[in-house]
Amino acid sequence: MQRLLTKSPVAVAAFWIAVYLAIALLPLFVLLLYPPASTGRGFWTEFSVSLGFVGLAMLALQFAITARIHRIEASYGVDIILQFHRYISLVAFALILIHPLILFVNQPETLKLLNIFEAPWRAKFAVTGTLALIILVFTSIWRQRLNISYELWRTSHGILAVVAVTLGLAHGLGVSYYLGLFWKQLLWSAIALSALWLLIYVRLVKPWIMTKRPYFVEEVIPQRGNVWTLAIRPKGHKGFRFQPGQFAWITLDISPFRMREHPFSMSSSGDHPERLEFTIKALGDFTHTIKNIEAGTKAYLDGPYGVFTSDRYWDASGFVLIAGGIGITPMMSMLVTAVERRDDRPYLLIYANKSWEDMTFREELDGLVNSIDLMIIYVLRQPSEDWTGETGYVDKALLQKYIPIHRGSRQYFICAAPVMMEQVEEALHDLEVPITNIQMEHFNLV
Repeated sequence: MQRLLTKSPVAVAAFWIAVYLAIALLPLFVLLLYPPASTGRGFWTEFSVSLGFVGLAMLALQFAITARIHRIEASYGVDIILQFHRYISLVAFALILIHPLILFVNQPETLKLLNIFEAPWRAKFAVTGTLALIILVFTSIWRQRLNISYELWRTSHGILAVVAVTLGLAHGLGVSYYLGLFWKQLLWSAIALSALWLLIYVRLVKPWIMTKRPYFVEEVIPQRGNVWTLAIRPKGHKGFRFQPGQFAWITLDISPFRMREHPFSMSSSGDHPERLEFTIKALGDFTHTIKNIEAGTKAYLDGPYGVFTSDRYWDASGFVLIAGGIGITPMMSMLVTAVERRDDRPYLLIYANKSWEDMTFREELDGLVNSIDLMIIYVLRQPSEDWTGETGYVDKALLQKYIPIHRGSRQYFICAAPVMMEQVEEALHDLEVPITNIQMEHFNLV
């Protein structure tokens, strides 16, 4: 925890934003250094080329964004980084497409370069690389509609990205007008090689490291609400410590080189790396198989990840935890860790679910009330006739009834289905909870 006190999360996040902008805009600064002699190319031609260089740099940076670099991830969280990756990829895609479109309008004779059979190699590189990028974007946006498996998509995604960046660089070197100087060629080659290395690291080096630190399934524990807790122990090593609320990517019963991994939050104490527990609801094809996993099954973990953790707020005077359904998992980790650490701060847990029988960890949560300063509010959407507690949804009225009057004195953690998270976040804003005090965790990371 002391390590977290040495750096401000906001300052570190701002630093990485500055690094990203510096690298993405590097091509423009390069053009200003020893620019080629003017040949009357005109503003639109130069502007078009600038967009192409910036788009290519942004495309190369996507390899760093998706490499799960801990120092970067610790500033934002994987969910935010992946959302940024998706949106910024579309921006890079647009810049790269606008680059030739401007040329076609400003110089119609360049349209003949689209004929890859007769065009020079530099144009063939550009056309082929752009087609690879179009396929990459198209299959990413419509993957589920096209019924492409995640494993196949992830493999092809990496290959297409390498093709697009490599051919984009080859196109720039082939034109040579802007990259005529050796040091400029060296700089751009270094950017491309760095991107390629990050891909190799993610697809080959990291899985190899994971094979040296295997785990095994100790037991699978049934929970309420069609939920299962997967208990995993390290085999031949000490495992890893994590901050309560974080998650890891799990690979079960196959090689980590297969890239079929799934992200799940830990529900156990962050101070016990010798046994990690992941509580998983049967919602999809893979999660429905968890109950059938046998003890002794080999597992591989990549983690921990995530900034959705109470450890980041050591100076908070208390916490409000708002969970819906399986969103209780990271909250459980925070609570059991707080018990072990004898945390004397107040905790308010608002837990919404369909029915009383669906309340995962119901007995365990009630058992924690006497160990820490914990108040639990259960909210049922379909209560029984004898239910006397809260019903319906976690709305503004319910929150106003239970959260502290001094809103800024607590840190608020929300983990639920997207609709509930949006409603709760809006209600908290209406109740004047500072936006910096609201932390959210999303289910879908892939």
